Amino acid sequence: RDLKILYLHSNLISKIENLSRLKKLEYINFTLNNITRIENLRGCESLRKLDFTANFIGELTSVKSLQENYQLEELYLTGNPCTEFEGYREFVIATLPQLLILDGEKIKKSERIIALQKYNRIRSEILEQEKLYLKHRQYNTEDMKEQLEDSWNDQEKCYEESQSNFWKQQTKNTPQSRIEIYKHMEKSRKKPNSEIKKPKIARKLITDDGKILNVNEPKLDFEFIDDEENNCYKLDLAVFRFLDTSLLEADVQPNYVRVKVKDKYFQLLLPGEVHPDRSTCQRSQTTGHLVFIIPKADEVITGRKCLGNSNSSINNQEEKKNTSEKQDLNTKNRKIGNKSLLYSIDKIVDIKTNQNKEFVSHSKDQKEVFVDNPDVPPLL
Repeated sequence: RDLKILYLHSNLISKIENLSRLKKLEYINFTLNNITRIENLRGCESLRKLDFTANFIGELTSVKSLQENYQLEELYLTGNPCTEFEGYREFVIATLPQLLILDGEKIKKSERIIALQKYNRIRSEILEQEKLYLKHRQYNTEDMKEQLEDSWNDQEKCYEESQSNFWKQQTKNTPQSRIEIYKHMEKSRKKPNSEIKKPKIARKLITDDGKILNVNEPKLDFEFIDDEENNCYKLDLAVFRFLDTSLLEADVQPNYVRVKVKDKYFQLLLPGEVHPDRSTCQRSQTTGHLVFIIPKADEVITGRKCLGNSNSSINNQEEKKNTSEKQDLNTKNRKIGNKSLLYSIDKIVDIKTNQNKEFVSHSKDQKEVFVDNPDVPPLL
């Protein structure tokens, strides 16, 4: 009840009602509705501004219902059929003496005086124009109903064609046409996506030149290994774990691998030719990954290592080491003359080198003990 401003625009309202209890209401906006006459606003005592822009008010005499709204200052009727009547502005100004602004233009005192002087003559002309408008409106409503019924039947046949034809079709500005426009918009919003055919983007897996492209539409992680020992390629594709296997399609060609995952493609170009018939594809029961083993077409012959030969070679190496160690011991321990003493070759050292070492160590000791005395004169 304490509302002061009320917006009711774009609601397809055809009749004003149930507003008499809003005593404190000062501004009502009725733009873009289907109102045909002004009524039931006497109870809005504090009303100062009314906006009926872009409605279908053809009964201009219904403006008299606003005479008891003494605080009404602004009134907007632009976009209504009544504005095309001759003497429309003079009739409204003379009927509502409390108005200060009509359709955004201030009412001058001279304009009000002239309107009051012409009121009787203008009133009779307005009544005649109203009768003509009401007859014309009835004819238009019947014609519009037939056109709209035909358009709805066409829409059921083909949705896409009806969409384009509906918006291209020229119709008269009537309440029925506005209602049908809103219905059409609501129907297009509620139309399921499956029925509306959207143009699909053409996927290019192979170019016009025959070049194979690497594609990863599902954005899956994968691991590709070139196993030279087993002469094959291994591909581990991280498919979603809980994805049903019926939604997967795998294909191995001589140059590439292709996997379809829920209408999305994964394609990988192989570095060499392979045997598609010998390749295998298995799905892991724990991780859900797809594991491909793809044998190469160009087989590489490699020598195999025998375990027996390897063991014998190791034994031969150990025997050689033992014999070399024994020879070293024999050379180190030798007999000199008839003496039974054993001399080690490692202990034989050159005498000159020992003498030099003793001299160097002795000179180092002297340098450490020597102390220079400044009182002693220098030697000549």
